[in-house]
Amino acid sequence: MSTWILLRGLTRECRHWGDFPETLQRECSGATVCCIDLPGNGSLHAQASPPQVLAMAEHCRTQLGERGIDPPYFLLAMSLGAMVAIDWANRHPAELAGCVLINTSLRPFSPFYHRLRPRNYPSLLPMLLGQGDASCREKTILRLTSSQPERPEKQAEWAVYARQNPVSPGNAWRQLLAAARYRAPLHKPAPPMLVLGSAQDSLVNPACSRQLARLWNVAFAEHPTAGHDLPLDDGAWVASQIRCWHEKLSRTA
Repeated sequence: MSTWILLRGLTRECRHWGDFPETLQRECSGATVCCIDLPGNGSLHAQASPPQVLAMAEHCRTQLGERGIDPPYFLLAMSLGAMVAIDWANRHPAELAGCVLINTSLRPFSPFYHRLRPRNYPSLLPMLLGQGDASCREKTILRLTSSQPERPEKQAEWAVYARQNPVSPGNAWRQLLAAARYRAPLHKPAPPMLVLGSAQDSLVNPACSRQLARLWNVAFAEHPTAGHDLPLDDGAWVASQIRCWHEKLSRTA
């Protein structure tokens, strides 16, 4: 039986996975799926977000220890969460059975204008400053992260999360700072890895995931139509890719 730990990205929380955890559990029958929040987000929104990815990874490890969830784990992580997963894999490889990294971008492999497309700066700045109401901010996030942004029910759902667990502007800035200055190891950490990308990612250039998979020589798959939030746009595809990769790992173990 495998244990999967799911990590979200900048200012996102566990509930933003939607029904994907259940989809993954069905696809990988027998798996235990656990979502945890990064400090400053979701159930931990009252905490200060560390401005370093390393501290975020340590916080996640502590959370799991407090819950009595023992390693080894598989990490499934998006964007900033994927940076946390890489740092974890690099410093504590024995704790991880593998990592699935979705639409992440890393120094030193990709330039800053690929890691966060400059055309999005004007839309992101007001959100980082806490301007506008929750509904407007979540509408913008949905537009930036999904190839199917016209979902008023999803926008309304996310606005409820934002009101219940508001991420402060200070925490948003610290998370952005942590992501901007994180530098990945030049060589792939020891745990097996799968990189998943979205060809229609309008937030992060899809070249970032392609470059990472090529340089680290790891398994890679790219969705032709999904946006940055790949599990939102096609969770069934993500779960299927993970199942196939996990089965190959099991056969070679």
